[in-house]
Amino acid sequence: MKDAVDRTPLLQRIEHATALELFRLKGRVALVNGAGGRLGSAVATAFAEAGAHVLLNGRSVAPLQRLQTTLQARGLSSGVVAFDVTDQRAAQYVMRRIRDEHGRLDILVNNAYSGRSGGPESVSPGDFAASYEIAVVAAFRLIKEAHELMLAAGRAAGHASVINIASIYGVVSPDPKIYGTSGVDNPPYYGAEKVALIQLTRYAACHLAPLGIRVNALVPGPFPPPDVLERHPDFGHALERRTPLGRTVHPAELKGAALFLGSDASSYVTGATLAVDGGWTAW
Repeated sequence: MKDAVDRTPLLQRIEHATALELFRLKGRVALVNGAGGRLGSAVATAFAEAGAHVLLNGRSVAPLQRLQTTLQARGLSSGVVAFDVTDQRAAQYVMRRIRDEHGRLDILVNNAYSGRSGGPESVSPGDFAASYEIAVVAAFRLIKEAHELMLAAGRAAGHASVINIASIYGVVSPDPKIYGTSGVDNPPYYGAEKVALIQLTRYAACHLAPLGIRVNALVPGPFPPPDVLERHPDFGHALERRTPLGRTVHPAELKGAALFLGSDASSYVTGATLAVDGGWTAW
């Protein structure tokens, strides 16, 4: 293992920082995959608003460019790095590009997911393998490929942060009664891959901590797309009744938690699973 990171500059910075200053990301570089989606775009926006240069990743260029245009119109810094996270050569190329252009990577968000709704009767073993490759294997691949860049960030800032986007269904099972006849049932591989991602979070946290690389999991509550709620209002009401706070989560409500995990505010937090679920997993 490489030499442990000297935390003295970090501790001195934190000791003299105000509470608000702990959340600032000026001068830092973040890579957010799945940035074209509702959750990923909210997280990327939070980092940009806090002063980071945010690299927007996804397989489709168009939604990334739309988000970049929105951020740039607000004077926020971002770039588009479209590539498939399951493609190792593409991941290696992007990491070399980040090294050449920025020299470090302070924050990595693993948010990529691909799958479809459906119960066990409509899901094949191939669906399991394909989804696991994107959500878990690709997360490990990016952590591995970004290792040197995040080590450089750890040396420069005292720590770097990996945030894996898990789910309440990596903690508890979905209740089939909630879905009724909507046809938008949560597929059986979704929770299986999310619990694997949570365990990968713990494993990586323990192994990378001496290098100044923190690894945590963010666990969102239900945030079904608006068009699904329009087509299946009974499903939406069932989700609300199941949640102690009585409503589904808006993606913007994940911005604060993501910023906490990515910033100096969470400098002593690693291996944690932070639920932003309205109390869903509390009962």
